[in-house]
Amino acid sequence: MDCVEEMVDDGVFSSKSEFQRFAVEYVLSEIDGYEPEMVDFTDLESEVFQHKSTDAGTEISTEINENFYENAARVRQFAIRGEIETAEEYIDTAYPVTDPRCLLLDDLLESYRQRANEDE
Repeated sequence: MDCVEEMVDDGVFSSKSEFQRFAVEYVLSEIDGYEPEMVDFTDLESEVFQHKSTDAGTEISTEINENFYENAARVRQFAIRGEIETAEEYIDTAYPVTDPRCLLLDDLLESYRQRANEDE
């Protein structure tokens, strides 16, 4: 979330909501035949990913990038079982924090976090 706030502060996005809309469009753009509807999507995509790290330690495998829906299902499985920390670690190993898919998966966990806090 710190990276998202930085991008808002730097003027890349006008708000966190705009980033979330971008994140959804980005994930959908991974589907063959989907054309993003967001104005300036290509410009925003270039801006968000201009600083992608290519260090061996932070490089993301192509297989993980292509399997977002499988990753989302796995995160949800952990969350349903009450393994929120495991789900968070899984997200962190699958995507860099600047990747829109990371934010979407983190948002997926939010309702499970709230439920876990209520149960305590």
